[in-house]
Order: sequence, then structure tokens, then C-alpha cells
Amino acid sequence: MIHSSDTTADLQNGIDASGSNTWLLRAFGWAIVLSVFVYVINNYLNVWWEWPGAMPFYGLIGLADGARNVPTDGAGITKTVAQFLAYAVVAVLAFVACLKTSNRALRADANILSGITNYIIRAAFWAVLLIGLADAFISYLRVEGMLSTFVGDTMTTELGRSRFRGPYVHFPLIIASLIIAAKVKDLGFHWLGLLIVAAELLIVVTRFVFSYEQAYQGDLVRFWYGALFLFASAYTLFDDGHVRVDVFYSGFPERLKGMVNAGGALFMGIALCWTILIFGMWDKSSIINAPLANYEVSQSGFGMYVKFWMAGFLGIFAVTMAVQFVSLMFEGLADWRGDPGKREVSQAGAH
Repeated sequence: MIHSSDTTADLQNGIDASGSNTWLLRAFGWAIVLSVFVYVINNYLNVWWEWPGAMPFYGLIGLADGARNVPTDGAGITKTVAQFLAYAVVAVLAFVACLKTSNRALRADANILSGITNYIIRAAFWAVLLIGLADAFISYLRVEGMLSTFVGDTMTTELGRSRFRGPYVHFPLIIASLIIAAKVKDLGFHWLGLLIVAAELLIVVTRFVFSYEQAYQGDLVRFWYGALFLFASAYTLFDDGHVRVDVFYSGFPERLKGMVNAGGALFMGIALCWTILIFGMWDKSSIINAPLANYEVSQSGFGMYVKFWMAGFLGIFAVTMAVQFVSLMFEGLADWRGDPGKREVSQAGAH
């Protein structure tokens, strides 16, 4: 017989003390998460490296749906087979890994997934902070005619092209953001919110006091606000801070609440995220891929060159929400089974 103190200790060590076999549930969730990342990687290979994609594989095996873009050369065939099999490989890896760790608790995996989500969000927040400041400064120098003084005429011309500014200014800052996010654990929502207010206040002061306003100022506010809204969604889901339309839910017993959360996460949340990813990244002309591939900008004066990143915000939103929905599904299943160690949500974040 398992005593409650032993159960709590086991849970803290990530051990499934309930005596039930949960590895299949965990494997299913991890297969979803890994498939999301495979889909994003395949999309990158398709759009930026001209790989054929996974769909032409169906044409290789004689199914008409995939016959339109079937590669004929050996390298193309190898690539499409590899892209297709990647989904099967990660699914097998998920099932094997979860079988080997069959005593791990659902809540332990939920915490791991939340950690992955938080890292992606931290990196994204640092990226928009650094890119926003750097791009706004370049745009300021450019609109005031001072950029050539610092970098010369040739570099000024190059910095006026989004296809140069994106890879050579923004991408290094993204790499730096990935490193900073690994070291700094604070998500920084409040700081980004404060910066948005400061940027908007600066517009008001410069417009009405100094009669000065440029396109890059409004671009910076929109860039940061879009990031705050979309990137914070996954963390808000973790803290149960989204508005819940509650008619019957509050009166349900805890086990039924868990089942509702797990079912909602799977059939509504994860399905929505996959819908965004599929329609947004299906091909080069899709709503997420097209702006990113073309380094799309809004040519209003000498504004910031960040419009294409704002399309990418949707992709980050879908990925982080999908991972967090799987975490919520694990927690809901654990609540439905009555597993101990339920995470208490702060009342400040709950609605």
C-alpha cells in the first residue's frame, strides 16, 4: 500500500506512484509535440532550402494526392522520403522513450513541457526586445540622414534593404537571445509592457511637444505589442489566466474538471494550433511563410523592417500554445485519475 507521504515524495521525484500504466498517454502527447517541431523544421527546409516536402512521398507510392510535385532525381526522392519518415521516427522515439520511463508521472512530463514553452517564450521576448531597439535606432539614424556618418554610404544602402538587415542585423540578435534565455529565467512580461507604454508616451511627447513623429515610432509600438499579446498566451494558459466562459465548469468535481481540461486541450486547443500551422505554413505563399520568405516590410517613410517578423509571431504562438496544451492535457488527465501533487494556480492569474 502506498502512503500519501510516499506518494508525494515519489511525485516530487517524477515517479508515477498511482500504479497505473501511463506511458501510452505520455507517448501520445510527446508524439504530438515532436511532430509540431518536425513540421516547423520541414517547413524551414521547404521554404528556404527548396526541399520537396513530405507530401510528395504519397506520389512516390502511387497516391494521386502527392503526385503533383514528385521529385524525379535521386537527391529529391531521398529528401522527401526523409521528411516524411521524420514524423514516424519521432513517434517511435516518443513511444520507446516513454516505455523506458514508464514510471514517470504525468505531472512530471507536464512540468518538462512547460519548461520548454517558457524557454521558447523567453528567447522570443529577448529577440523582439533587442531587434526592436536595434532596428528603431537604425531607422532613426536613417530618417535623420546620420546613418552614413557612422557606417558609410555603402552600408547605409545595404541597411536600407530588408534582405540585408534581416540576416545580418536581426539573426545575430536572435542567436544572442537564445543564449540569454538559457541564462536568464525571468520571462520579462512586465518589462516589455513597460517598454510599450514608454514607447507610446515618447510618441505623444514628441508629437505634441516637439511636433516630431516618424513611422518607426509607431512600428516599434506595434512590434512589441504584437509580441506581448501572442507570446504571453502560452504562459497565461499555464497560469490559467485566460478568460473562461464558465456556465457549468465551476460546479464540476475535480476529476470531471480534469477530463474537461484534457479533452478541451486535445480537441480544441491542439487542433487550433495545428490549423494555424497548416494553413500558415503549407507552402511559400501561405500567410506566415510568404512575409518571412520575402522579408516583407511596410514602406511608410523610413519605418522599421520588422513586419515579416510579426507574421512569424503567429508561428511562435501556435508552437508554444501546442506544447502548453499538451502539458495541460497531461495535467487534466492526472486530475481525472486523482493523481496527487495538483499544481495550485495563483488566484491573481485565474479568471
